[in-house]
Amino acid sequence: MKEVRVGKWILGAARPLVLVAGPCVIEDESTTVAIARELVEITGRLRMPFVFKASYDKANRTSIGSYRGPGLEKGLDLLDFIRNRFQVPVLSDVHQVSEIEPASKVLDILQIPAFLCRQTDLLTAADRTGLTVNIKKGQFLSPGDMRYAVEKVVAAGNENILLTERGTTFGYNNLVVDFRAIPLMGLLGYPVIFDATHSVQLPGGGGMVSGGNREFVPVLAKAAVAAGA
Repeated sequence: MKEVRVGKWILGAARPLVLVAGPCVIEDESTTVAIARELVEITGRLRMPFVFKASYDKANRTSIGSYRGPGLEKGLDLLDFIRNRFQVPVLSDVHQVSEIEPASKVLDILQIPAFLCRQTDLLTAADRTGLTVNIKKGQFLSPGDMRYAVEKVVAAGNENILLTERGTTFGYNNLVVDFRAIPLMGLLGYPVIFDATHSVQLPGGGGMVSGGNREFVPVLAKAAVAAGA
């Protein structure tokens, strides 16, 4: 399996477990900085490699009225502050090709959302930055079908790729995790991450908002580590 460097950390099968964590979306500056400070303290005490994740814009919210975040400019400013203040790599979602140039000046990892994992222009534009690209597996894809997303990124000349398992659609308003996906995606030759919180999401399960079963996060996270994530 290829090893991928992110900041001072190296991700790969034989490397220590890396935690990617933070608020799903940037709520406000004080809360986001407080979360980053706490996570840096915890991971530092445990000597655990850490990447801070927060979205400046959640462009795929269930409802038009749902909070999306502070937007590209303000969000990147805050992520840049956290990156420099706490000396940690930062990750955020990119939804459009036009976001990639400004995002690449701040982020260490460009994340392709699951719903957009087949968007060729987005994948190739992210890849051309030379940064690490984390592709989240669509809830509608088999693990093996992620090879096509990988091929699109590799074709643009960059092999700094991460793959993320985040559950599979199971009927309406529900997801399940097939842990075979982790070793199967690992066969593609790149490190695999497990998204323990979005995997317990109930998409649209709350009507105008998505719900979730947070009580299952700990057991799924442990199972994912055992499966090789």
